[in-house]
Amino acid sequence: MTADGPTLDLLRTRKSPKVFDLTFPGPNEIELDSMLAIATRVPDHGKLAPWRFIVFEGEARARAGDAIAAVFAIDNPEAEPERTTLERNRLCRAPLVIAVVSRAAPHAKIPEWEQTLSGAAACTLLLLAAHAHGYAATWLTEWYSYDPRIRATLGLSDAERFIGFLYIGTLARPQEDRPRPALADLVTRY
Repeated sequence: MTADGPTLDLLRTRKSPKVFDLTFPGPNEIELDSMLAIATRVPDHGKLAPWRFIVFEGEARARAGDAIAAVFAIDNPEAEPERTTLERNRLCRAPLVIAVVSRAAPHAKIPEWEQTLSGAAACTLLLLAAHAHGYAATWLTEWYSYDPRIRATLGLSDAERFIGFLYIGTLARPQEDRPRPALADLVTRY
């Protein structure tokens, strides 16, 4: 017997769209707060909340993009202007971008790896919360996620790292689902 219901349908139908297929409108303030509150309900050994969120919407997306483009231009002085423009517009590809930041740190009882995984779970719940609110979302970590200059410019401490940038908006067109792996290839029974 297969279980059915709206929650299971939600889980079965979530997928990551191409970032270029996200458009306006994005979530309103109430929906955003709901999504962020849901994302905090992850497994969190020790109740450390070893993650935080940075919300980029409106002009903040462009300001962050200016920082990304500036670092790109320093590292790529011969780049075509179009490429620098592409870098500048990275966070403008969706109406809302939420960065999930890991604050994992040494702890007497809680391994850093578990803390990082809690942050990854927050990303997953954000994706599901966006889907539940009727939006599409995709989780990206592109080169700027790993650049220490950009991390500093966007307000991260030396000990913090980006887990990912979640791009959230309305689908511009329907998405085809990708083939999913066969369970027989992934599951063993001990």
